[in-house]
Amino acid sequence: MKTRFYKKQVWMAVVFTAVLFGCKTKQGVTTATVNPNLSIKEVIKANSKTQPEFKTLQAKVRITYTQETNAQSHTVTLRMLKDEVIWLTAPLNIVRAKITPEGVGFYNKLDNTYFKGGFDYISDILGTEVDFGKVQNLLLGQPLFGVDKTNYTMSLHENSYLIQPNEQSTFFELFYIINTALKLESQQLAQISTQRFLQIDYLEYQTVERQQLPQAIKVISLEGDQEILIELEFKSVSLNQDLRYPFKIPSGYDEIELE
Repeated sequence: MKTRFYKKQVWMAVVFTAVLFGCKTKQGVTTATVNPNLSIKEVIKANSKTQPEFKTLQAKVRITYTQETNAQSHTVTLRMLKDEVIWLTAPLNIVRAKITPEGVGFYNKLDNTYFKGGFDYISDILGTEVDFGKVQNLLLGQPLFGVDKTNYTMSLHENSYLIQPNEQSTFFELFYIINTALKLESQQLAQISTQRFLQIDYLEYQTVERQQLPQAIKVISLEGDQEILIELEFKSVSLNQDLRYPFKIPSGYDEIELE
């Protein structure tokens, strides 16, 4: 039997983690200034070198999800096997989620329900189509879409490097803001025809075993006059440990459809 669930439920923020110009990262922007002599090739190359290199990652993530006047906060355990698995579990294993390149799955012990499917639900939350790679890039402070010096142009904006396509698509407009430490500060995607806007701000980075990883992320998703705000705070981050990613839907649970 399939039951229907809605996006304002408590566990929605857990499933997601498995999401303008004014925001500045705290690390590396207080005293440094942009170098106007850097070319877009040099900025893109330097930014690509900030991509964290690891096999596995584990962290505690505090998620604050706000829609309209409703706000909820939860702390989950996040584990990643880079390029293969994003795994999350809530305290007491009440909710567990697993995201792979093949799709998304989770189960909820509070009401004996489960979901298995594609990325449509996360895409709907963010207001733009995503896959495993884009979800992983969002969590690691990397561009959702590839950037190259040939098809993009760069200008200076408020002590940051603003990178955008040479010709914006008729379907959406895309902007990347890179800070003076040459790390991604914000990425923004606007779909004018559908009145959708996605903004991902990297408010703070942290160094873990010489790798630069986001410490605080703010995701704003707008559709018309409806706004979803998701704030992520990463703590107790460790890399390259032997981790397990157990996920087995208990028998007797009801499959749900997400709307």
